[in-house]
Amino acid sequence: MFFERPSSGELAILVHLNLDSENEPEDPREFEELVISAGGDPVALIVGSKNTPHRRYFVGTGKLDEVKQAVFEHCANLVIFNHSLSPSQERNLESELECRVLDRTGLILDIFAQRALTHEGKLQVELAQLQHMSTRLVRGWTHLERQKGGIGLRGPGETQLETDRRLLRYRIRSILKRLAKVRSQRDQGRRSRDRAEISTISLVGYTNAGKSTLFNRLCAANVYVADKLFATLDPTMRRIELDDVGPVILADTVGFISHLPHKLIEAFKATLEETASAKLLLHVVDAPSDMRRINIKHVNDVLSEIDAIGLPTLMVFNKIDLLECSKERIDRDEDGKPIAVWLSAKTGSGFELLFQAISEILVQDMMFDRLRLDSSMGKLRSILYENNAVIEEQLEDNGDFLLDVRIPKANYLRILRGVKINPDQLSVSS
Repeated sequence: MFFERPSSGELAILVHLNLDSENEPEDPREFEELVISAGGDPVALIVGSKNTPHRRYFVGTGKLDEVKQAVFEHCANLVIFNHSLSPSQERNLESELECRVLDRTGLILDIFAQRALTHEGKLQVELAQLQHMSTRLVRGWTHLERQKGGIGLRGPGETQLETDRRLLRYRIRSILKRLAKVRSQRDQGRRSRDRAEISTISLVGYTNAGKSTLFNRLCAANVYVADKLFATLDPTMRRIELDDVGPVILADTVGFISHLPHKLIEAFKATLEETASAKLLLHVVDAPSDMRRINIKHVNDVLSEIDAIGLPTLMVFNKIDLLECSKERIDRDEDGKPIAVWLSAKTGSGFELLFQAISEILVQDMMFDRLRLDSSMGKLRSILYENNAVIEEQLEDNGDFLLDVRIPKANYLRILRGVKINPDQLSVSS
């Protein structure tokens, strides 16, 4: 039901209003890209200005007549608004225009439905669709009426609208139970990585900023890449090795967008929790974009919603091959700490600098030392191996072990407390 799509693009009339009441107006160019990404064929863009939306039709009556004329001239079967419409506005517009009407939220949900490939992704999208649809149910037929007298005429005591709402509630509860299980599995995976002291690096950024291209370069992976919005929906995770850091998990996530529907943020909470628990965020930015600063703000807004805004973040300004006067480089703060890297994921330029910056950030909490363990410290040696902390080991003639270790300082002190060994007991040399 939710994943069936027409085989060819639908002729669509696009409507965009500049509202005085909007602090951050939507971008008409991005709107057109969204429609194309959904498989639509935009044949006309109608733009207007208004102080506040019309209560019944969102647009004024004059602009409504203009939309009607465009639908008639182009034989369009779909009108899409670059705004959120109320259920009543959507119904009133469909009645006046005599064709299907879709708002920005419905458009994004449709794109997500097309991109979802995994079982989890489909469940998340369906949940968001059902929650969106639950406010837009209207009675399409009346064969299920309330109880009335007569043999064979006693109905179930509820209208068709009430039946639909009840079935939606059942389905939503069923999906929420399944997603709770997915969340539990993800939590278990995170706990396993924490026990193994493996850090997670999460790629975040505005949609179509080049996250998947960067991910493929970093991991030698084959994640789907396309020059369109929301090419990646299902998260992908890969293990990579970094010099001086060791193994880390790199996660590619869904792209963000301005005014991302709250229903989607809620539905994808299990997926976005991977971002919220990451050790480092790589915030990928489309460097040549005119909307670069605004897009960064929109991403930060979503990160704030999922409680990830305070995490260590490295800005990655991508697509410098499209800039005239920009070379790969690392930007640093007053203390010399990397805060941004300029590179091109497409050409590979600047990747050595990215690895260097990531290592510098993650290494700050790492301890690199040579430890001398005698025969009574076998338990400590075993735990260090379990935590992937041992880089190299040598056996001395007297039976002592010389271990070159690499481990987060906090974890090292925690391990020593667990085995009740004082750091002063160990003979440590650089």
